[in-house]
Amino acid sequence: MSTQTLTAEIPDSSMGQRLDVVLSSLFSDYSRNRIQQWIKDGNVSVNGDVWTKPRMAVMGGESVILEADLEEEVSLIAQDIPLDIVYEDDAIMVINKPAGLVVHPGAGNPDGTLLNALLFHDKTLREVPRAGIVHRLDKETSGLMVVAKTVPAQTSLVSQLQKHNVERIYDAIVVGKVKSGGTVDKPIGRSNQDRKKMAVRVLGGKEAVSHYRVLEHFREHSRVRVKLETGRTHQIRVHMSSIGFPLVGDPVYGERLRIPKKMIDEIVEVLRGFKRQALHAGALSLTHPVSGKVMKWKAPMPDDMLELIDSLRDDMEEFEAMSYGYDDFDYDYGVEVEWVTDEDIPE
Repeated sequence: MSTQTLTAEIPDSSMGQRLDVVLSSLFSDYSRNRIQQWIKDGNVSVNGDVWTKPRMAVMGGESVILEADLEEEVSLIAQDIPLDIVYEDDAIMVINKPAGLVVHPGAGNPDGTLLNALLFHDKTLREVPRAGIVHRLDKETSGLMVVAKTVPAQTSLVSQLQKHNVERIYDAIVVGKVKSGGTVDKPIGRSNQDRKKMAVRVLGGKEAVSHYRVLEHFREHSRVRVKLETGRTHQIRVHMSSIGFPLVGDPVYGERLRIPKKMIDEIVEVLRGFKRQALHAGALSLTHPVSGKVMKWKAPMPDDMLELIDSLRDDMEEFEAMSYGYDDFDYDYGVEVEWVTDEDIPE
């Protein structure tokens, strides 16, 4: 555990305000909950006297000293798990998470997670809540995540996320032909039928807004790009399913596999073999917590999604070729046919 001593003078304009409210304003790098705990632990002195009640009112003009204990917030083991680090400096780290990697340890996944990997990569992350993880991706969703390396950076990133100032853009392959782009503005909450699932809930749900546009059409599928305005659990999966276009391979919010007519066996095998939701967090943009500059990153789609897209394109070409009219001919397959070229045709 490390300790940082913070000092300040309470402004006269704060007269009558609660101690925790004033300190949250003076030391904005730390959350109000954390400051409240420090007050209760006796880490705050005002004009030389220790104050232990967050609700105590200040007069204004007092000198305050805060002993900020940055104790190890994470007691989990560090594990040498490879990380695809897109960007890193003293304040933040941007990671391209592969599909199949769980973000947090939990029931069924006690270790082998992104958090365990982060602790191995940088042991100082033990002093940051949740090892600096400020948002998450589902286990089978790939793509970009930002991690805070300090408590002040974490406070800044959480604030940006809460204010919807972090731009997150996803690529997805959905079942069905999406005619045009649009916005899904439907609140999301826990499903009443299955508490392990999320659902659109008009009553009791939290605000959730997703903007989407169509990038490419296939015979019975579409490639779309989705921009999140909010960040609810399973938001894209729930929203796209709610408008009739669930993600390919989604085992929770998907539907029965849709195989277009006359699809060749090789392409059917690719479609059947795609066992995760076809979702990739391809772009991320935020304001750097220290420099104040807007920074943007992109991550290419993983090979499995690229293979799926290529296969669906091949299916389009195969179907168009068959639809051109060749199937309408009455071939005599017992007759040997000799094809001619332009060179065989006399002038």
